[in-house]
Amino acid sequence: MVGSRVSQFVLRTNIDPASVTGEVRRTVRALLTTVPVKVTTLADQVDASIVPERLIATLSGLFGALGSVLAAIGLYGLLAYTVARRINEIGIRMALGATPGSVTRMVLVDALGMVAGGLVIGAPLAFWGKSFAASLIQDLPVQSAIPIGFGAVAMVAVALLAAYARRGGRLAWIPMEALRYE
Repeated sequence: MVGSRVSQFVLRTNIDPASVTGEVRRTVRALLTTVPVKVTTLADQVDASIVPERLIATLSGLFGALGSVLAAIGLYGLLAYTVARRINEIGIRMALGATPGSVTRMVLVDALGMVAGGLVIGAPLAFWGKSFAASLIQDLPVQSAIPIGFGAVAMVAVALLAAYARRGGRLAWIPMEALRYE
């Protein structure tokens, strides 16, 4: 074939396109016997035309979720490590009469202090990054601060969970552990 011609026939209907597909196909085949007939709806064509954009959006969302999970794991590890490093101090405090509630409060306040420091640095950077991304992509809405707020709340929750879980259930044994290390 030296050159191929592509012809399209568009039909607009107010009823369900699937209900007229058979009749349209028969009519076109009766008039043009050698022309192959392929019937698609406008919705199917639009869906097919935005597949790459949907794939990129899905992958971006997955990588964002993966980044959030990695950040949460790193934060958990850091806070668990800092609590583990303070076992001697906690043991001595408990041996001198500190209550489990006061030790828990101390650990949680320290964890919140670390997370607050990270949020003081990270939140402005996130807002700047959002504005920078909006300058690169046309019509990107940047009015909402909900995703940044959700991320901040999630990091605070992970920090509290890490600090509490690392300490949880072990307060009764900490004074003995601290004395064994000395």
